[in-house]
Amino acid sequence: MPRQVDSSGPPDSPFVHPRDVEEMVSQKITKTIFVVAILVAAITVALFANYFETRQGTNVTPPPQPSETPSMTPTPQPTISASPTPSATPKVTNLPSRRPSPSLPPTTPRTTPGFPPTPSPPMLYPGEVTEYQGQNLASIGDVYENAIAGTQNINAETYTLSVYGLVNNSLSLSYDGMLTGFVHYQKVVNIYCVEGWNATILWEGVLVKDLIERAVPQATANTAIFYASDGYTTALPLSYLRDNNILLAYKMNGLVMPPERGFPFELVAESKYGYKWIKWVTGVELSNDANYLGFWESRGYPNDAAIP
Repeated sequence: MPRQVDSSGPPDSPFVHPRDVEEMVSQKITKTIFVVAILVAAITVALFANYFETRQGTNVTPPPQPSETPSMTPTPQPTISASPTPSATPKVTNLPSRRPSPSLPPTTPRTTPGFPPTPSPPMLYPGEVTEYQGQNLASIGDVYENAIAGTQNINAETYTLSVYGLVNNSLSLSYDGMLTGFVHYQKVVNIYCVEGWNATILWEGVLVKDLIERAVPQATANTAIFYASDGYTTALPLSYLRDNNILLAYKMNGLVMPPERGFPFELVAESKYGYKWIKWVTGVELSNDANYLGFWESRGYPNDAAIP
């Protein structure tokens, strides 16, 4: 009988059985696949982490907030063209000037970028006076235009000033009617703005108390609410308007008020900060609401606007 050979070989034999080779290759492939899977998972996690970190960094950046306060860039000074002339030359009476103490700074300054404006050399309007009864005057150009809706261009031919509310005789007055129907007064008054600038100007106009008396106020009226063509409002006590001979002005430094300064009428609220000096006045309402808050007052400015 032939001798049978043991193909497995002795323990130390280099011979490897084919089944063992297949098993070894299979194990290596499995390990390789496992390592590749781990690497792919790690890369995927890193990519997702980077993606979400980028998204979160984008989301926390707040959008730019618009300014509440409209832009108030000083208006370049124009050459003044001919202004409407009243049909009759009114009598002008001089009133004593009362200059409040310029003890600034204000208690509630604005934070609008660009204010206070950078001082610039005075720019005179053609024909404006620079001195009155020995007192030096600022230029009309020294009064900055900082309206809530820009310069209002009002047609003198169609303009109407309304006086109404707690009155017995409502008024509707044309521009010419204002200039010819009332005595005119002049006085030098300083305007102080909460932004830090001020100007000494010769004002000419009619007394607010003359308007009020012609409208015959009712006994309960204690406040005058002023309205402008741009939607601006402010209010002042009737006693203040009467006792201080407050003007509704149509001239500055001898010239008819230019549009950017308030034509046809600006309230000369002396001893009050500039936000009480309403321009482009179209209406005066007599009211019993002593706590009425105007445009800036309703936004936190003191209602009395008193200069210290």
